[in-house]
Amino acid sequence: MTAVNLGIPTKRHDHEIEPLAPRRTTRQLNVGGVLVGGGAPVSVQSMTTTRTSDIGATLQQIAELTATGCQIVRVACPTQDDADALKVIAKQSQIPVIADIHFQPKYVFAAIDAGCAAVRVNPGNIKQFDDRVGEIARAAKDAGTPIRIGVNAGSLDKRLLQKYGKATPEALVESALWEASLFEEHDFRDIKISVKHNDPVVMIKAYRLLSEQCEYPLHLGVTEAGPAFQGTIKSAAAFGALLAEGIGDTIRVSLSAPPVEEVKVGNQILESLGLRERGLEIVSCPSCGRAQVDVYTLAEQVTAGLEGLPVPLRVAVMGCVVNGPGEAREADLGVASGNGKGQIFVKGEVIRTVPESQIVETLIEEALKLAEEMGAELPEELRGLVGPVVKVH
Repeated sequence: MTAVNLGIPTKRHDHEIEPLAPRRTTRQLNVGGVLVGGGAPVSVQSMTTTRTSDIGATLQQIAELTATGCQIVRVACPTQDDADALKVIAKQSQIPVIADIHFQPKYVFAAIDAGCAAVRVNPGNIKQFDDRVGEIARAAKDAGTPIRIGVNAGSLDKRLLQKYGKATPEALVESALWEASLFEEHDFRDIKISVKHNDPVVMIKAYRLLSEQCEYPLHLGVTEAGPAFQGTIKSAAAFGALLAEGIGDTIRVSLSAPPVEEVKVGNQILESLGLRERGLEIVSCPSCGRAQVDVYTLAEQVTAGLEGLPVPLRVAVMGCVVNGPGEAREADLGVASGNGKGQIFVKGEVIRTVPESQIVETLIEEALKLAEEMGAELPEELRGLVGPVVKVH
């Protein structure tokens, strides 16, 4: 009998995923040591919610963002006190700091002088911005400071609003490319561009159009995306569509939520698309009438127990015998549950069967063993959990 090729991977537990599309070719910027564009990995950004003039609070929030996986942070600079604080913040931050400038061109120069890794300018709401581009270009070029031209639907140049009637994709792109051309006239090209809109459909169309017309790296964002749930869905949909086409070099998820939540969502989006090495991944069934255990609680408890695990690990938490064994076998670690007990799989093999009450502690124990085998330095709060587990058959 001739063997039939079922297309099963020959290398099990391989977490590498082929990209959905080649990355768009762009210029590359160095933003305080983080490369953006030109084939560099897509980076995750966020923005502090503190008053920048409160240096201690701002640095504390930056530290929290850094610990969550943020790579670049933006700080608002609406006042002179904020501008005065930039030098200390830029020097003491663990990650590159971008100054966010609106309305007052003088703060652009203050941010450059303070040593910020980059400056974001919003041409639509800076008075007589076009007249100051030459000065800004010279100062930024002398300091080696990249500029982000950040066009927002809510603050589009009045001239373009009159021309298009509203913030259409074409209006957003025309604004960005016009401002970029002014910098180019002064031989300044260390630019990245964003064209943000609160509607993911308009935003996607704008970035597609922009990517066809320039080679600058693009910063993706759905502006004013909304509360955590709604904003996460909007951002995931928009970023997923663009990143799957190779469009986008750095991202910021805008949520009406603590900024660490933005970073968590951003990292998860990149991991889900195979654009970043996956960390802890919980594969769990949605539950149904076949489930014989409380899958929701099991999955939540395993996730909470392994928070901070510093290795790429896929853990399957399954509630019935239909898909459970297959999913558990294909994960690094998993459980197929039923009849008040669970079969524990490690690297595709059943290692023990435990009562339902011991499933969570056993999965955590085995996950930590795998992490140590992979050479991970476990966080202190997890080290004490590694120990012998009594086999129950």
